[in-house]
Formats: sequence, C-alpha cells, structure tokens
Amino acid sequence: MSPGILLLFIAGYFLVLILISYLTSRNSSDNDTFFVANRNSKWYLVAFGMIGTALSGVTFISVPGKVGAPGGDQFAYFQFVLGNAAGFIIIATVLLPLYYRLQVTSIYSYIENALGKWSYKTAATIFLISRTIGSSFRLYLVVIVLQKFIFDTYGIPFWATVLFCLVLIWSYTYKGGLKTIIITDSLQTFFLVASVFLSIFFICRSLNFSIVEAADAIKNSSYSKIFFLNDFVSSKLHLSKQFFGGLFITVAMTGLDQDLMQKNLSCKNIGEAQKNMFSFTGVFVVINIFFLSVGALLYLYAAKNGISVEKTDYLYPTIALRYLGVFPAIVFMLGLTAATFATTDSALTALTTSFCVDFLNFNKRQDTNSKAMVKVRHYVHITFSGLMFVTIILFNAVNNDAVVSAIFKVASYTYGPLLGLYGFGLFLSGRQVNDKLVPFICLISPAVCFFLSTGSKEILGGYVFDNELIIVNGLITFAGLLLTSKAKTKVAAL
Repeated sequence: MSPGILLLFIAGYFLVLILISYLTSRNSSDNDTFFVANRNSKWYLVAFGMIGTALSGVTFISVPGKVGAPGGDQFAYFQFVLGNAAGFIIIATVLLPLYYRLQVTSIYSYIENALGKWSYKTAATIFLISRTIGSSFRLYLVVIVLQKFIFDTYGIPFWATVLFCLVLIWSYTYKGGLKTIIITDSLQTFFLVASVFLSIFFICRSLNFSIVEAADAIKNSSYSKIFFLNDFVSSKLHLSKQFFGGLFITVAMTGLDQDLMQKNLSCKNIGEAQKNMFSFTGVFVVINIFFLSVGALLYLYAAKNGISVEKTDYLYPTIALRYLGVFPAIVFMLGLTAATFATTDSALTALTTSFCVDFLNFNKRQDTNSKAMVKVRHYVHITFSGLMFVTIILFNAVNNDAVVSAIFKVASYTYGPLLGLYGFGLFLSGRQVNDKLVPFICLISPAVCFFLSTGSKEILGGYVFDNELIIVNGLITFAGLLLTSKAKTKVAAL
C-alpha cells in the first residue's frame, strides 16, 4: 500500500472535519457553545459519537492484538467490558441525575459544594493530569502507526508527525468546541464501526470463510476463552478482577471524567441524557465483541500466512496495510484515525473547559462570552495541545509495554482518588472533611497503591493486582478523608 495514497485519504478526511467545524461554528463560537453546545444536543447523536470517544485507537489496535498475547489473554477482555457496562448503568442512574440537578458546566463543581474549595481544586487537577496523560497515550498509538507506515517513508521525524496531528485536531475544535465535536465524533464513529465490520469481511474473504465458518473457527480456536475462574490470587485475568476493575474504572474514567460527561450534559434534560447512556451501553458491548473477533481472525490469518510481529499492537496494522490490499488498508487507516482523533479532540475540549471553569472561574463571570474571554479560552486550548505534545514525546522515549496496559495502569493510580472524593461526598454528607489535607491524602493514596502493586506477591501471599487496584486506591482515599473528618455542626433553628 503506497504511503502517498494513505496520506492523501487522511488529508481528505481532515478537510471534511474542518468543513464541519466551519459550518457548526460560523454562527456561534462563544464559550457557551464551546463548553456545553448551548445544552441543545440530540441524545442519539451524543450516544453514537460517544462510541468513538470511549473506544479509541486503544480498542482498535491493542484489544485485537492482546487476544493472542503470550500471557494467554484470549477473550478475557470481555470480562472487563461487562464490568464497563455495569459502570455505565451506575453513571446513568446515580451520577447523571446529580449533575443535572446541580446544572453544572464542570462536574467538579459538585465537589466544591460537598467537600470544599481545596477538595474541588484537587479533583479538577486530578482530571487535568489524568486526561492529559490518557489522551496522549491514545494519540501516541495512532502516531506510531502513521510514523511506521507513512511518515518514515518520507524521512519525517516522530516529533513532526505528533505536531502535525495536534495542529489538525486544534484546527477543527478551537472555535466550535463541543458543538462541533458532537457532529465530528458521530462521523468518526461511523468510520470506526464500518471499518470493524469491513475488516471482518476482508479477513474472512482472505481465509475463504463465510461468516458462519468464521464464527465456528473463532469458537474452536485457542483464542475464544472468555471467563477465567481459576487462580484468583496470582492471575490478572480472573473474572472478579476484570469485572470489578472494569466497573470502577468506568465509573471513574467516564462518570467522574469531564470529557464524556460534558457530552451528556449537552443534552436538553436528564431523560435524554439517560437514553443516550443506556443505548450507548448496549452498542458498546456489541462492538467490543466484534473487536475481539477481529483479533482472533487476525491471529488465524497470521498463522496461516507465517506472519510474525515484534509487538501485539502491530498485528492489526501490519496485516491490514501490507497483506489485505488497497481498499482494506484505506478502511483500516480511516477507522484507526477516526477512533483516536475522536478521543483526542474531545479530550482537548474537556481539558480546556475544566481549566476555564475550575481554575479561571468562567462560570462565575458576567462576561463569559466576551471577545476577551473567548481569546483566553483559545490560549488555554493551545496550551493543552502543547502539553499533549510534550507528553507524547516523553512517552515515546520510555514506553515498552502494550499501550492498553499502560493506560489502565495509569488510570488505576490517577483516577482512584476521584472515587474516594465522590464516594465521601455522596455517602457521608453529614461529615466535614479537613479540606486543606485533601490534596495530601490524594497524593498518599496512589503512593500506597504503587507500593502494594509492586510488592503484593510478597506482602499478600502471591496476590497479583490488575485493574481492581483502582478500588483499593479509592478506598484508601475514602479512609483518609474519614479519619481526618468531623461531624458537621448543625445550625440551630431560630
């Protein structure tokens, strides 16, 4: 597949996104439009667009690759997906009603009311750090593929590829913000979903399988085991670790994350936001089944054709771009680009929103939509693009693990304190935290978790942590808040 042809299609794809940005922001590009799309989004567009944001390039590449990983993962990831689904239901029934009742722009405003100013700033800071790192990892995944299969051919350095991608994303998000992203993410989700089904079709055709034969081949292969119920102590793949880790990571990374919640808050009312979440959950589960099926088919294809790769993350792009033909290669690249950029553009908007509201107090100003404040928002947007650039360059210098493992490892440390903060606010409203100690508690908790994860075999009799570490992290934060809190003083009635 010619790198020039791939580059041409990617350029055309971004021209379409920029055109959409122009059409959606030409009549209004103020801060209300950027932050919450004037609270007038259609729930079905939000639901469809969220699929692309939630899946990202990690699901697109790493999940199929891990099906045949040396650790024997097979379809174990689906246990995690089931936990995700349970987490989405909790978000729809517990957190969304809370956010709509308070009519927040930034979801961390709740923490200010429930716990105090320092707690509020701590929660917002955790999000800014976590989302910058997580979104940088996801963008890194697509950049290394673009670099390997396109830009290396022209001698373009890695840093220039990263800069090129970020400039493109900035160019179609800086004016319309969330209003633009609701539309562009829907388009990008269409490309992502279409590429999954078309990939299955192309691989089946290459293996001379019908759809029924492909399903039987996957079922009878060594890749199809879903539920892992043995060796709870030392296995990371055990059902309980994957399910509950998936549940709490979803609550933290989605329900307590400004990015995906910002889309939900752009709906007209709580009813439409919940319809969005429930429909999204069903599609999310089904799509992940197909991603795992793609992985099994890719390994069957690789075994038949004697294909080997140095990293599991390279399996899908190697086969799609070098073995299946021109059209499958274009479909794959569009799907990968759509998956990753849907996540990154949304993250940049959420990061900008959170900083403007939580630290610059846009929501408390009368001149929020003035030209001066819009200009400030533009500067913040550019700054976070620069931070992501630096993060990706640093990550490229040190990363050796599969990207999917790295992201959820980081999430277990950075999002855990959010679980503790929100849990305390929701379940212990009668107690007052020592607000100034909260930042230290939220630093101590991840440090203790790091100690536990690295020494758990010796400390806990061979126990190995996986995604469930986020639960421990949240509990440590919760316990720290409880130990340093006191009962709220009741004000006597006059």
